[in-house]
Amino acid sequence: MENNQTNTGNATVDIAYRRKKNAEEMRHQVITFTLMIFLTIVAFVAVGAGMSGWFTVPFILLLAAVQVAFQLYYFMHMSHKGHEAPALFLYSGLLVGLITILAFVTIVWW
Repeated sequence: MENNQTNTGNATVDIAYRRKKNAEEMRHQVITFTLMIFLTIVAFVAVGAGMSGWFTVPFILLLAAVQVAFQLYYFMHMSHKGHEAPALFLYSGLLVGLITILAFVTIVWW
């Protein structure tokens, strides 16, 4: 749930608002979960179809990146207000990790 919950003083209105927000969030999570299962099935089909490794590996990595984004934004609630600091640390850690991988690949490659 978001940090900016309304408090009107009317308990019925507050409960109705929270139920509406919870139902909306649950709907987003179910849709995201369904999409993630679909992407997993697509990855298995890509491998099972006997496609070239030059296509399959980047395709599966792309599907994995999409699933990571779904995990972060819907299941870990990174899309909500108040999660800017964890997002900053997460993305800065990702940047450091990618730069490190790029450095090691560059050192080994040349």
